[in-house]
Amino acid sequence: MFSLPANEIVGMIAAVLTTLCWLPQAARTIRTRDTRALSLSTQAVFAAGVALWLVYGIGLGSWPIIAANAVTLVLVSTILALKIRYG
Repeated sequence: MFSLPANEIVGMIAAVLTTLCWLPQAARTIRTRDTRALSLSTQAVFAAGVALWLVYGIGLGSWPIIAANAVTLVLVSTILALKIRYG
């Protein structure tokens, strides 16, 4: 039977929760193109931080960190691109 260490399970749950929290914002931003309430600098710094977490996860070989940050980076980069395009 396949068994994961408790810390990997916690990491996976955290990864799912923190990644899913960006789905509503990304969906709304894509649908409405309304980015006035979003801070460009905050989105840019957050995207950079997520990219660095992704690199860190790759370095560790930690799939929860890699998967969560790869998906989050796509979502946040989409929001950032829309913010740049639509102000």
